[in-house]
Amino acid sequence: MGYYISIEEDVKIYVEDLNPGCNNVILFLHGWPGSHELFEYQFNQLPKLGFRCIGLDQRGFGKSDKPYSGYDYDRLSDDVRAVIEVLQLKNITLVGHSTGGAIAVRYMARHRGYGVSKLVLCAAAAPSLIQRPYFPYGIKREDVENIINGTYTDRPAMLQNFGNMFFYQYITEGLSKWFFRLGLQAASWSTAAVAKTWLGEEKLFDDMCEIKVPTLILHGIHDKVCLFSLGKALNQGIRNSKLIPFEFSGHGLFYDEQDKFNKELVEFIK
Repeated sequence: MGYYISIEEDVKIYVEDLNPGCNNVILFLHGWPGSHELFEYQFNQLPKLGFRCIGLDQRGFGKSDKPYSGYDYDRLSDDVRAVIEVLQLKNITLVGHSTGGAIAVRYMARHRGYGVSKLVLCAAAAPSLIQRPYFPYGIKREDVENIINGTYTDRPAMLQNFGNMFFYQYITEGLSKWFFRLGLQAASWSTAAVAKTWLGEEKLFDDMCEIKVPTLILHGIHDKVCLFSLGKALNQGIRNSKLIPFEFSGHGLFYDEQDKFNKELVEFIK
C-alpha cells in the first residue's frame, strides 16, 4: 500500500509499503533520477519470502512533494530519519542505490545508524562520485556539469542519454521507456540540485568510517556512472564490510543480474 508521511510543514514523502505485517524490514533508498519503482524486481519477489519492503520517494522525485530546496545529503538523510521514526521501524536493513547509497552513508554517520542493523550499498555514489585531487577514482567533473546543463536545456535528451549508460545488458524498448518515465516524474530543479550536490563538498570519506553495522557492497564491474573503484574504496573504508562484484552488470545491477541481486540480499539479511 502507498501513503504519505509529513516530514516538514509543507513537505510530504511518498512511501510504498509492502507486506506491512512482517517484522523483517528492508528500507530502500533509490538512486537519481528515479523513484522507489526502480526496485520493482525486488518488490515482486522479496515480500513472498517474508520481508516487509518499504520504498520511499526522496523529496523532489517520484510521487513525493517537490520543494525548491533541501537537496543536500544532510536534509535527505533527515527525511529518512523522519520516515523511520514515524513508522517506528527497528532493526531494519537499509538498502541504498547510487545517490541513495550516498544518502544511506550520510544517514549512518549523521544519525548514528538509528534503527538500522544492516546496511547494503549497491552501486553507491560514495565516498565521492567525482574525481578529486586526492581521489582519482570517480567520473570527471565535466561529466556531471554536462548532466546539469542538459537538465536545464533539454532534460528529456539528458535522461535518454543517462538511460543508455545505466544498464549493461540488453534491455527492451519498453524497459527503456519505463526508465525514461521514472526520470521525468522528478522535478527539473530537484534533478539539477542533487547533481550539483555531487560537485560540492558532499564527500563521504569521514562518514563511512562511522558505520558500525555489517555492510554488504554490491557493485557492477561495468558501471559507467559509479565506477567499480568506488565499491573498492567503500570496502576499504567501512569496517565489517564485504564487496561482491557483479560481473555482468552496469549501474542497474538490480535489473542486469536481478536473480543474483535478490539472492545476495536475502542471504545477507538472514
